[in-house]
Amino acid sequence: MDTKRLTALAALTLLPLAVACGSEDAGSDTVGAGAAASVTGVHWAVDDVTVDGKKSAAPTSAYLRIADGGKVKGNLGCNHFGADAAFADSHVTFDGMQSTEMACEGVPADFEQTLARTLADGDLTTEVDGDKLILTTANGDRVALSKQEAAPLKGTKWTVTSPDADGKAHLTFDEKTGEVSGSLGCNKVKATATIRDGSITLGTASTTRMMCDTSLMKTEKTLLGLFDSTVKYGIDHRNLTLTSENGEQVNAAAAE
Repeated sequence: MDTKRLTALAALTLLPLAVACGSEDAGSDTVGAGAAASVTGVHWAVDDVTVDGKKSAAPTSAYLRIADGGKVKGNLGCNHFGADAAFADSHVTFDGMQSTEMACEGVPADFEQTLARTLADGDLTTEVDGDKLILTTANGDRVALSKQEAAPLKGTKWTVTSPDADGKAHLTFDEKTGEVSGSLGCNKVKATATIRDGSITLGTASTTRMMCDTSLMKTEKTLLGLFDSTVKYGIDHRNLTLTSENGEQVNAAAAE
């Protein structure tokens, strides 16, 4: 990572973010005393940032989320950040912001800096119109966000991210058939899937019999270890974690 980017991101850790968060009442409204209740527990995806009249589209990974207890987590497009939210009247302040300092391909460093600086630009006026949230600085710069619902377990195509299968492994749970089907990275797979109380009982896997390269076959072996057993599952917005009886984890993301 170049020195300028390291310096800019390091500076983010020292900036308190003053962010106004909006009501979700019908129509377009500014924030009132119930700001905390109206915005907490919502995944706000960043749509775009406008500074000095220039609009920049946000990467799909950029978001902001405030938990009920005031803990904040988000993503600037590449780097994750966290903070503590303190609500008062028509604004909320992000205290103790900390940001990672990763270099990611496809996300310009200047976008992350622009988003962070805009969020940190004092009290932001807030407008909510349906599922849309607009944060505007005193100078007229703005961040546009949209409410994004969590992906449902059933009916979503879950692309396996760990173990790595180069995006070729995926699973879909079908509510009507009570089955899971997809790909193990090389071979197709199907089995019964009974979902109950945070767990999934997977039946015997029925698979095709193709041979692939060593790395994919190793991934397939790990995934096959989930079948003929009961696994625990957890969903964090658009990320799925499956945990086998021996503690092994498989992670997947909802396909766009």
